[in-house]
Amino acid sequence: MLRSVQSAALIVNPFSSRVSGPKLEAVARALAPYVEVDPILTDRRGHATDLAREAANNHDAVLVFSGDGVFNEVVNGVQKQIPLGFIPGGRTNVLPRALGLPRDPVAAARRIGEALAAGRTRTISLGRVNGRRFTFSAGVGADAELIRKLDEAGRTHDGRLPGDIAVGWLLVRQFAARRGTYNPSLQIEGLGRAAFALVSNGDAYTYAGPFALRFSPKSRFELGLDVVAPMRVRPRSLPGLAWHGIRGGHPGHGLLYGHDLDRIRIFCDLPMPLQVDGEDLGDVREAHFEAERDAAKVLV
Repeated sequence: MLRSVQSAALIVNPFSSRVSGPKLEAVARALAPYVEVDPILTDRRGHATDLAREAANNHDAVLVFSGDGVFNEVVNGVQKQIPLGFIPGGRTNVLPRALGLPRDPVAAARRIGEALAAGRTRTISLGRVNGRRFTFSAGVGADAELIRKLDEAGRTHDGRLPGDIAVGWLLVRQFAARRGTYNPSLQIEGLGRAAFALVSNGDAYTYAGPFALRFSPKSRFELGLDVVAPMRVRPRSLPGLAWHGIRGGHPGHGLLYGHDLDRIRIFCDLPMPLQVDGEDLGDVREAHFEAERDAAKVLV
């Protein structure tokens, strides 16, 4: 049970895809019966990290109305265990969806308010790679390459990221440029060589529209880290890889898989892109992953 919660910071990214003035007002009204809310708006990339660090010292809970990128900034700013609430305001909203929260931000805010009143939290693990925390997934190689292309495609005039159709088109172009081929280009210590690596601490790696992509089907928020890595990708293997993600079954032939790990060490032949929670961290030659077990208390 939580101690009595008197006040909560509500960190808001006004540039998130589904955040607007009227939506923010509706979210604040949904929370008002349960807690005194102090809305704080971000104004630049990385701002939420500083805001969260300060908010955790001055409030009983930290809530976030944004997309996954700012959720990531918040967990990297909070330096002590304090109840955290994630209200979906982005395009994909992997973290709140994977936690079982409603996709509608007002409904999610109401659920989080009820959790505050009832003292209901779920303790989850977080991941860390090269010093940066992540809440649901990180990748070296192909998926990080896609994230970079999305950033290069730019935002719309109102600051929103491209939609699902644009993402699908960029993915098609990415594989077409390589003729659908990814050769072994990194070494996962203790597992072997692979074309790219997907690391997660929850069973939903990401979402494609309404569908969860579960590349690591045994991964759970309460456990350590899972890694799945195709040893080689060819055009004929792409449908099977996509089906594996949608089906969420046990990894089959051609995939390296490690489950509930405390550490994962990856060594790249050449610098490769690294992403965490959909955020581009640049190119790396090495990626050192660690599981932070029981690291966060989330309101569900």
